[in-house]
Amino acid sequence: MAARGHLATTPAAVADELLATVRQLATELHPRRGAQGLTLDSALDRDFGLDSLDRTELLLRIEREFDARLPDGVLYAAETPRDLLGPLLAASRQAPQEAQAPVLLTGAAVGPPERARTLLEVLEWHVEAHPERRHVVFCEDGEEPLTYAGLLVGASKVALGLKERGLAPGQSVALMLPTGQAYFHCFMGILLAGGVPVPVYPPFRPSQLEDHLRRQAGILSNALAAFMITTPEVMPLARLLRGLVPGLREVATPQQLSGVGGIALPLFSRSDELALLQYTSGSTGQPKGVMLTHANLLANIRALGQAAAVRSEDVFVSWLPLYHDMGLIGAWLGSLYFAMPLVLMSPLAFLARPERWLRAIHRYRGTLSAAPNFAYELCVRKLADEDLAGLELGAWRLAVNGAEPVSPATVTRFCDRFAPYGFRREAMTPVYGLAESSVGLTFPSPGRGAVIDRVQREALLRDGLATPAKEDDPSALRFVACGRPLPGHRIRIVDARGRELGEREVGRLEFKGPSATAGYFRNPEQTARLFRGEWLESGDLAYTALGEVYLTSRVKDLIIRGGRNIPPYELEEAIGEIEGIRRGGVAVFGSADPESGTERLVVMAETREPRVAPDEALKARIVDVTLDLLAMPPDDVALVPPRTVLKTSSGKIRRAACRDRYEQGDLGAAAPAPWRQWLRLEAAGLVPRLRRASSDFASGLYSLYAWGVFGLVAVPAWIMIALAPGSSRRCLRVASRLLLRLTGIPLVVRGLEHLEGCGPCVLVANHASYLDGLALEACLPVAPRYVAHARFRARFFARLFLQRIGAIFVAAKGQARGLEETEEAARTLRLGEPVCFFPEGTFIRTPGLQPFRMGAFTAAAETGCAVVPIALRGTRHILRAHSRFLRRGGILVTIGPPIRPKGQGWAAALALRDAAYAEILRDCGESAIPEPGA
Repeated sequence: MAARGHLATTPAAVADELLATVRQLATELHPRRGAQGLTLDSALDRDFGLDSLDRTELLLRIEREFDARLPDGVLYAAETPRDLLGPLLAASRQAPQEAQAPVLLTGAAVGPPERARTLLEVLEWHVEAHPERRHVVFCEDGEEPLTYAGLLVGASKVALGLKERGLAPGQSVALMLPTGQAYFHCFMGILLAGGVPVPVYPPFRPSQLEDHLRRQAGILSNALAAFMITTPEVMPLARLLRGLVPGLREVATPQQLSGVGGIALPLFSRSDELALLQYTSGSTGQPKGVMLTHANLLANIRALGQAAAVRSEDVFVSWLPLYHDMGLIGAWLGSLYFAMPLVLMSPLAFLARPERWLRAIHRYRGTLSAAPNFAYELCVRKLADEDLAGLELGAWRLAVNGAEPVSPATVTRFCDRFAPYGFRREAMTPVYGLAESSVGLTFPSPGRGAVIDRVQREALLRDGLATPAKEDDPSALRFVACGRPLPGHRIRIVDARGRELGEREVGRLEFKGPSATAGYFRNPEQTARLFRGEWLESGDLAYTALGEVYLTSRVKDLIIRGGRNIPPYELEEAIGEIEGIRRGGVAVFGSADPESGTERLVVMAETREPRVAPDEALKARIVDVTLDLLAMPPDDVALVPPRTVLKTSSGKIRRAACRDRYEQGDLGAAAPAPWRQWLRLEAAGLVPRLRRASSDFASGLYSLYAWGVFGLVAVPAWIMIALAPGSSRRCLRVASRLLLRLTGIPLVVRGLEHLEGCGPCVLVANHASYLDGLALEACLPVAPRYVAHARFRARFFARLFLQRIGAIFVAAKGQARGLEETEEAARTLRLGEPVCFFPEGTFIRTPGLQPFRMGAFTAAAETGCAVVPIALRGTRHILRAHSRFLRRGGILVTIGPPIRPKGQGWAAALALRDAAYAEILRDCGESAIPEPGA
């Protein structure tokens, strides 16, 4: 059909033509049901019966017939044809042939940062080695390539924005962003700020709003996410999420966070710190937060690089979502480490036009690319010869196929279909991995190609033996080899009792290695189930042959019926081929049958004709297919409308959730209208929002009251101290205790006995708040002279107060300060008076024990006086730096045992410092902040 060129027609004519196009496709798919009665407001899935693959076909037809190019995400977010009309009217003509790809590789080949211990050190190494080397190139128009220097600058801005908003070290930050520069800036910015990224996926369709937000709310609650970063378009949903997640303090866009000016922050992190909370897809249950450290991720990336022979000259092309491990770790972080350019497109760009993926590999001479099995199948089924004209895939050396069961039929069809375009069979690389092992666990030899094993069906289903089948056995099951364990990793196959099995015996796959997680975040019950001693449970059934791993099923997906173990995948695929059944919309699961003591075999299948009454002929065809494959019929066949079969964000069937829905008897219920879902979410969040508003109001009243008390007590106390210096310390102690009592701040002191008989000593305490001095005055039985910063001399009220209580003023910074501290403190100690130091020098908003200055410890070593460590806990919570808001809370003061100097030199002072730091760190409840460059 010739292109209609809609830009020259009226909107009414475009609407008519669009509806005719959708009706034509629906009629071809469902010839028994007329589509003439359907309108622009009829549902694309429920009424027209279009699934995700059909939507791809619809997009291709619209663009050909209207000579227009629709935005990638429009078709997948659209609920009705009318949702397509506005974008179609605004769409531009088809883009001309793509121009020559830009140069990706600049400079000589480089080796990876083998000594880097964290992701931040990896980035730092690349910025120093080649700051302007291209790191990420975006296929979408308008996105500039991202260099290593650009990544660090953008990440620094985000980090400063988060720290200014009070992000504490170790706090989780949810990341709900599409593919683009902002995602990378924010991910690295969270790490720079000391936080932990938690990637989550954005909502796609209004009809799934409630289910999506409730699942995301569960993730954010479990992760204790204090912040979320998202796009301006998603911000209206943020209020709903905050209602469902009381601990979510703030939602901001990357632009709001990046508005803070500043230079790159020091790259502080440790290899054993959390670098990522990767939530599992939840295909067999509720999502669980896999804890991955910098060490885990780097071990996996290095092992994958060794197994795949990755070099900096490689080019990785990816459309994979950045909220899943294969796209985030395998594609991006792997490219970051090995300095190979990463060519990115959005997932919606691939789903809308699968040929874009292959065109990008052709255009950029991609050598590496990865995708789940369905992507390879989509290319086989939906791309016509005219879509592939001029395509050349000869540079593609590793076509990684993983993240879901690898279909032998798909592997064969893809290799056959694209061989004429230069694709080499040996490039097809089936792999196996899981989030609990960071991303990868097994990998085949590069360039070997796919190996398919044929085994006897009955021996595997009944006896769990992968006995090789004869070539002419039509009932043979086929499984794809997924390679050997990565370097430094091990696997084993065990039975239900934990006994290791031999080759070609099917059992549970267990693994261990440096990539393995320490468990699930805030989920001790599931963590306990994950570990079998030093081995981790994968949740998968598999067998080995000649050292290669062959996956057969998920443990929880396995159906046990009549003494046979039935994996669901083959049957689901076969039923999906039946005319009238939606491909990818079939769930096969077992439902417990108490009477028989076994499981009922249930088939839940979405039909393409949802308005038709239950079709007995269609059910009969499903029964026939099941009999052919399993030699037994299903116990029940449930024909359901589109979108009834529940899936994860990556498209995996949630069989456990489907089983629950089946057993509850609510199949076929239409999803409520988006406005009803919105109201339900509003109602669900109303009580938490009211509770939070009430708490905020009460907190505000308390803060006002506390400042009022402070004014009433502090002003008279200052006057008395100024006028009567002889009784200043007694007055200060009474005022401090009165302030704490009237504001309801409990003060608990431990270790007072350590000050008895101590003599002249150096008191050293961590510095977290302006309340620290008040707390010490209220509880110490001695009256030390405090070391104060020279800047207070310029402030009349502070200077007079500090002078009256005998404070020691020291220089602002540098060597002069250290000398003043040591000399004046030593003089005071020789006079028999104690001295109190805050050796951090000052306090900051972010929790953490900063490095100590040497003045206090040098003075103690010089005079032979003991150092008494004091840990303050709770003051930072009550009054943070740069804040006037007083919170309710208690203060705990822990006085440690005196530490006597061993000598008088620099070494003795260093030993005192290190011992005091360790003692305070143990009791202050905060983590250590390392020295710059440490």
